[in-house]
Amino acid sequence: MNHTTRQDPPLASLDEEQTMPQVSFSTFILSLASTALVQLGEVPNPENGQIEQNLALGKHTIDVLDMLRSKTQACLDNEERRLIDGILYELRMKYVLKTPPTTGPHHA
Repeated sequence: MNHTTRQDPPLASLDEEQTMPQVSFSTFILSLASTALVQLGEVPNPENGQIEQNLALGKHTIDVLDMLRSKTQACLDNEERRLIDGILYELRMKYVLKTPPTTGPHHA
C-alpha cells in the first residue's frame, strides 16, 4: 500500500507576519466588522474588488458580534466597550436600511 504524506503548506514568511496587526480584542472586532461591511455591500470584496451583498451573512456576522459583546461584557475596558457598541450600532443601521420593509396587513 502506497501512503503519501500530506504536507502542510509552508508557514507565512517573516515579512508577511510583520505586516499583520497585533492580535487583540479590538483588531478581532474590527476584522469582523470589515467582513460584515463587505457582506452588506458597503465596501468592495478585497479578494475581487466587486461589491457583493449577502444580507443573511451580514446579519449572521452582526449576530456574532452581538454574542461576543454579551459574552465579554464584564471583561471589556471602556475603549473596547465603546468600540463594539459603536460598530454594532452602525452595522445594524446599515442592515436595516438595506432590508426591504415587511409587508403587513393592508388596512382599507
